[in-house]
Formats: sequence, structure tokens, C-alpha cells
Amino acid sequence: MSEVFDSTVCELGEGPLWHPTRDQLFWFDILGARLLTQEGGKTREVRFDEYVSAAGWADDSQLLIASETRLILFDLETERREDVEGLEADNPRTRSNDGRVDPWGGFWIGTMGKDAAKGAGAIHRYYEGRVTKLVDGITIPNAICFSPNRQFAYYADTLTSKIMRQKLEPKNGWPEGEAEVWLDLSDEGLLPDGAVVDAAGNLWNAQWGAARVACYDPDGEFVTSVGFNAAHTSCPAFGGPGLTTLFCTSALELLSAEERAGPMPHGMTFAAPETGKGQAEHRVLL
Repeated sequence: MSEVFDSTVCELGEGPLWHPTRDQLFWFDILGARLLTQEGGKTREVRFDEYVSAAGWADDSQLLIASETRLILFDLETERREDVEGLEADNPRTRSNDGRVDPWGGFWIGTMGKDAAKGAGAIHRYYEGRVTKLVDGITIPNAICFSPNRQFAYYADTLTSKIMRQKLEPKNGWPEGEAEVWLDLSDEGLLPDGAVVDAAGNLWNAQWGAARVACYDPDGEFVTSVGFNAAHTSCPAFGGPGLTTLFCTSALELLSAEERAGPMPHGMTFAAPETGKGQAEHRVLL
């Protein structure tokens, strides 16, 4: 059973991150250019001067945030911002989207056209102080996550309806060989958005337009799904006590005026307690 965790309405909610040392959920409203969290039972909002979409935790008080043009080291206590590295800074057509930190401390970040132009985006990795492009020609990058045994990365180009699996070399986590189609949702007409892998290696995928997060075992077999009271579920994260709560962001984007004005809590952030057992998010190495 899911419930509203935070009633702030996001045009495009994304990038939920459970900070393991603060026991605190952070998430983004990409098109609203803001970082959101809850502190002391109240919602805290931090605004930026460009789109922001995903983060990794650097230490107890700092996040490394992926923005439209760069990676920003953000201090949660003082709100000080320090530019760390550019991210397609010379391309005004693109912005960041989905992202997650791998087990080696590398930050994988997807980019896409602001108008979702076909093939305008890519997937990059920030590691050892530099940004390296891993995958080119992506339209809407999503579902970036990692298996607990450190063998695989997953990602999707949403409009293809396919989730890819990429083998990783064990020393530093760089891609090894070619990615393969791990899960094809085309026959079901499902669009894979953000995803997270739990402690058992099951992948939990938010499916745009389907009002749910679906769980698949390591072989890609469907296990179960959790329904959410919003059409456009966008990205899940495990957190809460014991990492057993499944959080999920959602979006107003692409809903009709009638749907936006209706009673459903579209665009809010949800929680489904006692859903599974997550793995702690990895720390990004600066």
C-alpha cells in the first residue's frame, strides 16, 4: 500500500536519493529547477538557476548535484555551491536527467535534449575527477542502477521500451564489452523510467504512464508491482528504517489540463512502507 510522502507538486519529479548517514530523502523537480527534502516534518526547497536532476552523496553535509551544464558540490547546511566539472556545458540543447552512483564511487549521469530530440543525449560517468562519455545517441536516459554483486550496470532509453544490462570490469567499474538487452517491455507497451536495484538483485522500475513501480528478478522475470496514485511514476528509491520503504517521485508533465485539475495527487512524492529491502546508496568520490 502506497501513500503520499510529500504533497509538494512537481512538474517533473526525479532523482530520489536516500542519504544513508542523514536518514533523509532528497529529490528534484527538474523543470522547477529545485531540490526538495523534508526536515523536521516540513518540506525544504532549494532553488537553482538551471535545471537539476540527480545527486550522489559526498559526505554527511554535501551532495554532488547534476545540473543542466555542470556538476555542483552543494553544502546542505550553508547552501554554498561549488562548480566541480562541466556536463555538456557547450551544448545549450541538453540537460541532465537520471543518475546514480556506482559501487566504485563513480557518478553515472544521463543527458537528453530539452525538447527530447531523438538521439540528442548520452550517458556519462564522473570518476577520478573527470567526466567520460559512456553511451551516445540516447533520447531519454533512465533506469541507471547497479547490481549488488558489482557485476552489472543497467540503463534504459525510455522510448525504446528496453532496459539494457552492461557488464562492468571489477577493478574500477568501467564498462566491459557491449551492453545487451536485458528486458524488453515493447509487447506490453510500457515505458521504463527510473529504476533501483534492491539488496537481492531485483530491479524496481518506475513505468511512465502506468502508475506503478514493477519488480523484476535478476533474470528479468516479473515478480510484483506496487501501484501509486499518479499516472507518471518517474523514479524509485529505497530508504527509511532498514531501507524497507520504497519511495517514488512522479510528474505532472504531459498530463492534460483536466487531469491536472482532478483529485489525483499527480506530481507528488510517494512512499510504500515494508515493500522490500534496498541497498544503501554508494558514496560519490570527488
